[in-house]
Amino acid sequence: MSARVIIIGAGMAGVAAAIRLGQAGYEDLVIYEKADGLGGTWRDNTYPGVACDVPSHLYSYSFAPNPEWTHVFSPGAEIRSYLERVADDHGVTGRIVFGAEVTGLERRGNLWHLSTADGRSDQAAVVIGATGVLHQPAYPDIDGLGDFAGPVFHSARWDHGVNLDGARVGVIGTGSSAVQITGALVKRVGEYVLFQRTAQWILPVPNPPISEADRTRYRAEPGAMVALKDELAAQFTAGFADAVVDAESEAARHLEEICGAHLEASVADPGLRAKLLPPYRAACKRLVVSPDFYAAIQAPSARLVTAAIERVEPGGIRTADGVLHEVDVLVLATGFRVDRFLRPISVTGSGGLELDQVWAKRPSAYLSVSVPGFPNLFLLNGPNGPVGNFSLIDVAERQIDYILQLLGRLGDPEAAAVCARADAAERFEAERVEAAGRTIWVTGCRSWYLDDRGVPAAWPWTMQRFQEAMAEPALEDFEFETT
Repeated sequence: MSARVIIIGAGMAGVAAAIRLGQAGYEDLVIYEKADGLGGTWRDNTYPGVACDVPSHLYSYSFAPNPEWTHVFSPGAEIRSYLERVADDHGVTGRIVFGAEVTGLERRGNLWHLSTADGRSDQAAVVIGATGVLHQPAYPDIDGLGDFAGPVFHSARWDHGVNLDGARVGVIGTGSSAVQITGALVKRVGEYVLFQRTAQWILPVPNPPISEADRTRYRAEPGAMVALKDELAAQFTAGFADAVVDAESEAARHLEEICGAHLEASVADPGLRAKLLPPYRAACKRLVVSPDFYAAIQAPSARLVTAAIERVEPGGIRTADGVLHEVDVLVLATGFRVDRFLRPISVTGSGGLELDQVWAKRPSAYLSVSVPGFPNLFLLNGPNGPVGNFSLIDVAERQIDYILQLLGRLGDPEAAAVCARADAAERFEAERVEAAGRTIWVTGCRSWYLDDRGVPAAWPWTMQRFQEAMAEPALEDFEFETT
């Protein structure tokens, strides 16, 4: 294919897109990456204990099974190494322009014109945004945060130059990152103080090492890995992915029973147990997977604080009950701005249409892939996609193949373009909002899944429905432009 393709982002989805496009014959392609290395979230998140909460063999490219995974749930550094190796093996690394933050995209005529913060410019017939969801850190609005005398940093911007051994460490937040950090740090630090606004349900999934015997078998029998991945996918889909989109399902109730029994059996002190008991149904917030959090928070060095934070002072955190909790280091495990996607890139589509205007209330996209008015601009893991309960590698691969089918209808993308019709996008969004009302995510909690209306900004249907939607585009839902 002679048409040039630009990919923005060299994380998991961007690497996959480059590989699949290359396999489909698109040889003129480039990836712009603002950082100095690839890996996306697995490059950015290097905090102690970081690991994936999707099983390793399920969080693997279909075209690059990995017999070398060391644990059922892989540590972050191992995932990044895997992504780097796959990129090298498929000739992707040499196509990446590192240190090039994209600041502008403008459609002029038949081409997208790109500009970067360091003054580069480029143009292409097709642009694929692979900028990620859990990417831009969310910083808490706490009075006095800038007054803290010691080191303070976000969990996704971990400062490895700070010596934590024997230190008093305060962590704000109780999501997946904070839970993993807790398990990794309580034995290292002098005192560990976890500031909890809302308790989390903990799913007690063990993370045993994968034996050398199993890894040897996977090397010799690739089919065994495929069979394992299929088995894991079936279990993950039935027991979790499909359960949470039906709040009344038996599987959702079973998740609650497991989590409730785990809390009851693991925390002996009734006062602490009451503090750790969430006031909402399991999986209403993103379910946290951990085999050791309850043990860690009961360690002699650990302390759970549930009083509201009033302000940060030079010596620590003052809570609403008047207590000053003195700490030497402050970690903000406060999550991400999940509504950004391509932003803060300035994106101008057909007729001067600004993406910021289209997304002024909230981001949306047809099937999370295409935005009306922005021809030949496609998103991977875009707005309202299956971010909460599917393997995002599987999601991205299916979306890439879907995009390739659309491009295949164009013939020459330099002389033709495609994007979702406005009425199709509106219909999809209306159906999605209605279905979202039946999910576990609207059963009484406040979470990052919910948009400004309280509607889950996620795919509210089963995995099978997603697979069917991605299998073949409904061409009547798209506008095709020719010159």
